[in-house]
Amino acid sequence: MWWTNDSTLPGFILVGFSDRPQLELVLFGVILFLYMMTLLGNATIILVSLVDSKLHTPMYFFLSHLSFLDLCFTSSITPQLLVNLGGSDKSITYGGCVVQLYVSLALGSTECVLLAVMSYDRYIAICRPLHYAFAMRPGFCHILASVAWLSGVATTLIQSTLTLQLPFCGHRQVDHFFCEVPVLIKLACVDPTFNQAELFVASVLFLVVPLSLILISYWHIALAVLKIKSAIGRHKAFGTCSSHLMVVIIFYGTIIFMYLQPAKSRSKDQGKFVSLFYTVVTPILNPLIYTLRNKEVKEALKKILGRTL
Repeated sequence: MWWTNDSTLPGFILVGFSDRPQLELVLFGVILFLYMMTLLGNATIILVSLVDSKLHTPMYFFLSHLSFLDLCFTSSITPQLLVNLGGSDKSITYGGCVVQLYVSLALGSTECVLLAVMSYDRYIAICRPLHYAFAMRPGFCHILASVAWLSGVATTLIQSTLTLQLPFCGHRQVDHFFCEVPVLIKLACVDPTFNQAELFVASVLFLVVPLSLILISYWHIALAVLKIKSAIGRHKAFGTCSSHLMVVIIFYGTIIFMYLQPAKSRSKDQGKFVSLFYTVVTPILNPLIYTLRNKEVKEALKKILGRTL
């Protein structure tokens, strides 16, 4: 049976990990736990950043945006993934796939830009501390955050729309656990060279460029940290920077593997497991690495809990 690309489509079959039933049960338990922790951790960061006036700084302004992004991003993918892992029905409606495609791509692209903005904030704070108050004034911070969000919306309007214009000719089996641009392009029954070229350009702009800016920022930060006379201070600063870089490398590295590596050079299961890192793992790592280890956040949490109790 052949269908056209419109809302009358019966939907898609998300193959996911259905060829490994025992693994599905394990993944269901692990992903459910990580999802609940992601919701709790990121919601806590947003609450603390709003309530405690001491955290009304540029760093926590961007961190609250990051937490909100992670909440929405993982929630656009994980619930459907859990439904498919926990039952025999692996289908998703055409409308559900379209919404998931637009929303997840917009949020993921926004996070790519926002992480670069956050590295710039840390660069100014550590390498140009005397200029920090002026350089990261509230109005400019709102502009940077707006640029991140608008760039994410713009890229999903272009990429997702171009992807959905492709004829799928009745191909319904998506060999993935959610609707994503690279796997949907593979379903096309026409030559997708233009879409692949557009995806490559967008991936360079939203992955390679931000990652390069982040690495340059942290290189300058590392040079500044080396000038710290206190060995304890250097050790603490390097510990913080290395943990931040770990999250950045996991996030960008796994997405680059999925979006920039030729599909023929990886196995079908590799892409699925790699995608789990940037859809499920990094959203829980961000609150753990960036803030919950932070002394200021811990003190703010104690105050809020004290008032509540």
